[in-house]
Amino acid sequence: MKFGAHVSIAGGIDKAPGRAHAIGCECFQIFTRSPRGGKPPALSKDLVDSFLESCSSYGLPDYYIHTPYYINLASEKKELRRSSVAIIREELERGSVISARYVMTHLGSSKGMDRSRAVDMVTEGIAAILEGSDGLPTELLLENTAGQGETIGDTFEELARILSDVGNPRLGICLDTAHLLASGYDIRTEASLSDSLAAFSSVINPDRVKLLHGNDSKAGLGEKKDRHEHIGKGRIGKEGFKAVLSSPILKKLDMIVEIPPEEVAPDIEILKRMRDET
Repeated sequence: MKFGAHVSIAGGIDKAPGRAHAIGCECFQIFTRSPRGGKPPALSKDLVDSFLESCSSYGLPDYYIHTPYYINLASEKKELRRSSVAIIREELERGSVISARYVMTHLGSSKGMDRSRAVDMVTEGIAAILEGSDGLPTELLLENTAGQGETIGDTFEELARILSDVGNPRLGICLDTAHLLASGYDIRTEASLSDSLAAFSSVINPDRVKLLHGNDSKAGLGEKKDRHEHIGKGRIGKEGFKAVLSSPILKKLDMIVEIPPEEVAPDIEILKRMRDET
């Protein structure tokens, strides 16, 4: 398992690899555009070449893209659903330009809508995003949620339904540890993690999991609040993360920590020490 963090692209995406290296990253995650909206910055050939050179120079061949937070494939507003589809597809195309392995996305919230209908809308959106995308090297991952605000994808069964209904084998999963605990899946010990992964494997092939977001949680088991905490200081704790790092299913994956970049270096160092001890 390699460890990394979400880092800033301020000044251009080619600045991200250096920032990742400076805080001890072995892989990293970025936005390629503002998460708050607006037109994305152009990916000129010179900028892309500079980015790729920097990745090579710092020994960072694996990097990932997170879509903007305002995505909602389950919105009652047709225009928001349409723009969400367009933005995620555009991120897949931008990711392919810079040779990112995966783009991961949140799915949105049902916000009082019939839940089954909301999931159908998400499935329709994902299918539209992936239509004709087989030639794009960058693949799409769906991130599990903490379940706050009626967000889609907080249960394994819901994620399994979306994967099955879309029917594209290139569609994968990004598991967030904080979201797992908050949504009700206990991962605080080796035994409870094993039980939770068995529940996952009963409905989704574990090979569909391609990436981890490694975040401790300020929220407790089943509290359905998305509150990230530093590794070992939250409700998952060091025992839970040691279990994750030694899991036969999870230890082959990269892990991205989503704590503010200026605070994340100690988290990456803690994870590296845990890896050495397992």
